[in-house]
Amino acid sequence: MRKVVMHAPRDVRVEDVERPRIVEPTDAIVRLAATCICGSDLWPYRGADEIIRPQPMGHEYCGVVEEVGSAVRDVEVGQFVVGSFFASDGTCEICRSGYQTGCVHRQPGAPEGAQAEYARIPLADGTLVATPGMPDADLVPSLLAASDVLGTGWFGAVAAEAGPGKTVAVVGDGAVGLCAVLAAKQLGAERIIAFSRHADRQALAREFGATDVVEERGEEGIARVRELTGGLGAHSVVEAVGTHESMHQAIGSTRAGGHVGFVGVLHDVTITGDDIFMTHVHLHGGPAPVRRFLPDLIDRIWKREIDPGRVFDLELPLEEAAEGYRAMDERRATKVLLRP
Repeated sequence: MRKVVMHAPRDVRVEDVERPRIVEPTDAIVRLAATCICGSDLWPYRGADEIIRPQPMGHEYCGVVEEVGSAVRDVEVGQFVVGSFFASDGTCEICRSGYQTGCVHRQPGAPEGAQAEYARIPLADGTLVATPGMPDADLVPSLLAASDVLGTGWFGAVAAEAGPGKTVAVVGDGAVGLCAVLAAKQLGAERIIAFSRHADRQALAREFGATDVVEERGEEGIARVRELTGGLGAHSVVEAVGTHESMHQAIGSTRAGGHVGFVGVLHDVTITGDDIFMTHVHLHGGPAPVRRFLPDLIDRIWKREIDPGRVFDLELPLEEAAEGYRAMDERRATKVLLRP
């Protein structure tokens, strides 16, 4: 089969490799209908993250089950499934509390990469969720989004305690940030402030439910949010970038007693006691337990209540993955969908 492999920063290739096989009795093999490039994939692409190379890429996926291991009971061959970027057993105490990314047996959701034609998914019963039937083609991008960016944005909004009567601000206008806007709207937020300097992303944020757009960053951005909220700050702020600057912008935009949900992959972020003590701001986040939300998200997508697939603004065949990476790196695309 064909698979995307990163050999060095900005050196992405599509190569012939062996198709994955069942390794553990809890595995499933999925023939992928769609996969994509994640913003987190850009960290090693830009050389900011050290990884073992050559490195198979990709952790977002949906498709049809081709084979299951002997211990798989809840997933069947022929089902269309969506899974999380982390595999979880679904039975441990941490999973049952709703934090499947903290599963005592957690492992990568697609350990040999999901930017490929097929993927091996470990712990299939605890990781994969089947759709009610075979989806219409136009639903596939939204189902793919549920595998990571929608589930991650949703967790960011939940961790920030977005809800009715709340003002929610979202730091970051990438796919996760845009999905956090959508989530805040679905959770009933009264006002949603999107930080964005890009006209196309601003437009989609408004379609997803943003009531205000703030282009300023840093202290100016914080001041603008406080101006919009009577000097108090937002009740709930989603941090969807992962830099020191974005985290402090999120904390500074939150009112006393408010909540920050941080879901950006953190890089060189430092928070001191002095930064947080006098704010009374709650911090909660980390790698999103997407599996917790998948049944609900799939249901909303299936009923066409939400269309998170709109975040994909460039679709390419798998063979052109390198161009997809370039497009996202150069900000010519928000998120790239790859068709195996």
